[in-house]
This record gives sequence, C-alpha cells and structure tokens, in this order.
Amino acid sequence: MLRSAVLSALLTLTVTPFVNAANDSLSTVAERSGFQKTGRYEEVIALCAAFQKTYPKQVRCTEFGRTPEGRPMLALIVSRSGALSAAEAHKRGLPVLLVQGGIHAGEIDGKDAGFLALREALQDTSADNPLSKQVLVFVPVFNIDGHERFGRWNRPNQRGPEEMGWRTTGQNFNLNRDYAKADAPEMQAMLKLVNQWDPLAYIDLHVTDGAKFEHDVSIQVEPVHASDLALRKDGQALRDNVIGDLAKHGSLPQAFYLSFNVDDDPSSGFVDDVSPPRFSTGYFHLRNRFGMLVETHSWKDYPTRVRITHNAIVAVMAQIAAHGSDWLKTAQQADLRAAQLGGEAVPLSYKASAQTRPVAFRGYEYTRTPSDISGALMTHYDESKPQIWNVTLRDDLQPDLSVKAPLAGYLVPAAHAAWVGQKLQQHGIAFRVLPAAQANAQLEAFRADKTSLDPKSLESHQRLTLQGAWHAETRELGAGALFVPIAQAKARLVMALLEPQAPDSLAAWGRFNNAFEKKEYMEAYVAEDVARAQLAADPALAAEFKKKLADDPEFAKDPAARLEFFARRHSSWDERFNLYPVLRTDVVPG
Repeated sequence: MLRSAVLSALLTLTVTPFVNAANDSLSTVAERSGFQKTGRYEEVIALCAAFQKTYPKQVRCTEFGRTPEGRPMLALIVSRSGALSAAEAHKRGLPVLLVQGGIHAGEIDGKDAGFLALREALQDTSADNPLSKQVLVFVPVFNIDGHERFGRWNRPNQRGPEEMGWRTTGQNFNLNRDYAKADAPEMQAMLKLVNQWDPLAYIDLHVTDGAKFEHDVSIQVEPVHASDLALRKDGQALRDNVIGDLAKHGSLPQAFYLSFNVDDDPSSGFVDDVSPPRFSTGYFHLRNRFGMLVETHSWKDYPTRVRITHNAIVAVMAQIAAHGSDWLKTAQQADLRAAQLGGEAVPLSYKASAQTRPVAFRGYEYTRTPSDISGALMTHYDESKPQIWNVTLRDDLQPDLSVKAPLAGYLVPAAHAAWVGQKLQQHGIAFRVLPAAQANAQLEAFRADKTSLDPKSLESHQRLTLQGAWHAETRELGAGALFVPIAQAKARLVMALLEPQAPDSLAAWGRFNNAFEKKEYMEAYVAEDVARAQLAADPALAAEFKKKLADDPEFAKDPAARLEFFARRHSSWDERFNLYPVLRTDVVPG
C-alpha cells in the first residue's frame, strides 16, 4: 500500500490535485495506481491523441519515426504561442525545449512525470503560463521497443514501478551511447527531429544506479565546463536555477553524477567529468545547445521519483520561459563564434585535475566486510541511520586532448564519401561534393604510429585507439570527394566525428578499421632476399639496421619486425597502411 505521507506529498505537488485524475481522460496508469505501476506504450499512443483532441490549438501529436519492431515514435508538440511547427517557432524566435523520457526504458520516471507536468501547464490559463514563451517537444518514450520488453525486476536495483521496460533497444543498442555514432534507427529518427526543431535545451530523464544515500537527484548541464565560454555562463545559470528550484521543493540535489570514484566505496568520494558525445550531455554542447542530464536516485520509491522528475521538468520550463529568449541569442552568437574556430586549439576531451574540495555528503551508516558469497569486499547500508560522509570531490575539469582545427576543413576521399556523407547528414553537418579531381594537392594526412584494438566489442563495434600525428603531404584526390568546412556552426561536432583521436570519432568507433589492417605482404623468404639486396646497396641502411638491433632488444628478437624493417623500404610496401582515410586542408577547394 502507498504510504500516506508519500501520497500526501504527491497530492500537494500540482496545480490540479491528482485525486481528480481518475476522472480525467488525460490521466495515466501511474496516477490511477497510486504510482505503483506504469502504463504500456499503447497508453502513450492514446494519450498523445487525447492531448491533441483536448487542446487542438496547443498540442500536436506527431510521429517522427518507426522502431525496428514497427512501433511509432511519438512526440507531443506543445505551446500556447500558436507556433506548433518548427518553421513557425524559428520565425518567431521562440526557444524550443525538448524533454525526453525512457531512453533507458526501465528508468521510466520521465514518461509519467512528463504527462503530469504537461497536463498542468495546459490547464493553467494564467497570462504568465510558461508555454506562452516557448515550444515544448515532449518525447514520452525514446526506447520504445525496450519499453515493451516489460517485466518485473528489469531494474533489480530500483524501487518501483511494479513492472518496467528494458535498458536497451530491440536491436540491443544502448541509445545513450549512440548520439555521436548514430547506429540505431531510433537515434537517427531522434537526430532528424533535433535537426528539424533545433532545441535550445535537450533534457534527458534518467534514474541512476549505485549506492544508498539521502540525496535524491543530480542535475548536470553542458556547456558548463566545455565549449563556448559565453554559453557556459548560461548553462551554469540553467543548472543552478533548476537545482535551487528543486531544493525549494525539499529535494537534495547535486550537480555531479552520484557515482563513487571507486565502485562500491563511499570513502573514495566523487569525480566529475564532461561526458563524450556518445552521451546526450556530451553531444549537445558540440551543437552550441544545452544538454541536461536528470538522474533521480533509484533507491527512492516510484512516487518520490516521479514527483522529483516532475519538479525538474516544471523548473526547466520556468527557466526557459524566463531566460530562453536571451539564452537563444547567446546560442546563436555561439554558432557564429564556432564558425571561426579554424586554426584554433579545440578541446576534444576533458578530465578532472588532481584538485579536490570537501563535500559533506548525506549518506547512511555502512559497513564494508568480506562476502562469503562473492569473496569480495561488500558494502551494506543501514537506511535507518543517516550519516554525513565527509568525502572529496574532484570537479576541476580541464581539457585532456586538444587539437588545432584545420584552417579550411576536412576532405573525405570518394571511396568513403557515401557512408560518411550519410553520417554527416544525420547530424545536420554541412558539406559539399567536389566534382573534379585534385592533382598534387597540398594537404595534411594523419599516419598512425601505433594502433590498439579493444579486445571486446562495444555496442557492436571493435573500438580503435590511434597514436600518431598530422603531417603535410602532397596527395591526389579523386572526383567525388567530400569537403567538410570547419566554418560552420557545428564545427566542434565536425571535429568530434572526424578527428581520429577524438573519443567518439568515426575512427574511434572502428568505422575505418580496414585502413589499419595490413592486406598485402611479402613472403619471408622473399623479404630475406630483399633485405640482403638493400644492405649490399646502402651502407647507411646497414648501419641503421645494426644500431637498431643493438638499441632495441624487442626488435632484435622479433623476426617479423626485422623483416618489416626492409619491407617498408621496398616499392611493394602499401603506403596507405595506417593512413587515416580523411584528410585536412588549409585551403577551401575550388
């Protein structure tokens, strides 16, 4: 049974009391069950249509894609401004807020909280209704096929609802690892929606995993530590104001992800980060827009989590209504500044420095003892005994990898133009096809000195790490190559995808692995003859070989490496081996 204290808190949560919800055609299974259950996707379909029917001048129910299992991907477009199309919103200069639930469909708080917040906002007839100053795009469930993989204990470390969906899609993609590489059909549909609406802020609603403690939600926003400096100030204002609003409603929010530095060890404290662009919060700042990650705490019960998520949505809507017009101007100015990044050092990844600060974190008493089950040291919490954990937080985030942007842009040879062009289109990145070949082009090429493939597949890819550098080269470029200019608003996203050492580049996700596989070779007995001929013809080479044998023990005991020393100097050697098949140019092609 729902505890009376929790029910009382829920009843005071909204403008329209939940006790009336049972007679409301726009109510949810969650409300009618006292927030013990959540509905199936058929409820989203019905509610999307019902909201449009009830509020025909304020709501549009739209399908923006189909899942691999054939289910409609639905979004509710909501505004009291009269602007219910992307074109009209852009024409009027209205900020667009995109709120997304159920990317991990077991973490479904956002769906039920979003419908509640939406209904309240539509029922509010006051002149200062936040929907009058923005357009809300609400996606109740992103991972729909995962949502319908319904069952108990799909989230064993989460309290409620009774049944829920699954973390990954029908194709077993984790959508919150897919923003940059965009493999999943669902992500490709979402990016199309994003390109259409160009939301100022993208709110990604989750439930965290992890330990037991009193804090109930974390709010993370970028840009705060990364990307455009002026936009960082607005991002921090958005984050801090939402945290302040949540605190006023009794929450205990934090501005960093609530995961220990050392797994299962509260004393290890916390380390903040800037997520790479496989994640939503690491992706949208590269487009000069706000990405917000809302993570309620899995060990709070479902009524509590829905209440907090609802409060977060309401707070964001209020912030966009109050400041969205000014923030949108800053974002558009950031677009112009991004187009001027050619020749500048651009950070591609970040890490926390060794600098720490103390945090009085509200946890519970706990013990750490060896387990006779696993044999590992296990932590056990006593939720009846609150305790302050005086721990450290590392949140001084500094660039880790920075790369100088090309003066003009990137060139993708014709052999890769089709698939790379399709990937760029998915992200709304501008490029053009070069109709004529370029002979003796002065370009920059990246050659890998060392390559390392991950031993296991990740999200269906074998990831690749490259060591090397860009160097000036004269190369031939055939007709049909792509030119991707750096002078565009999404310049940071261009670099995130095309710089080979960026953490979520196309190269890092293994899309160019063929370029780093040796396909042609010289038989050992042939290489022996070639080596002897080279040694006889070139005394300097002979001296170099002798010195390497003396100075490099690993080389000296590796027969294949010793033969490759000579094979690399033979005309049969593949000069494209370990050559990254994307080039850089300082001159805009004619």
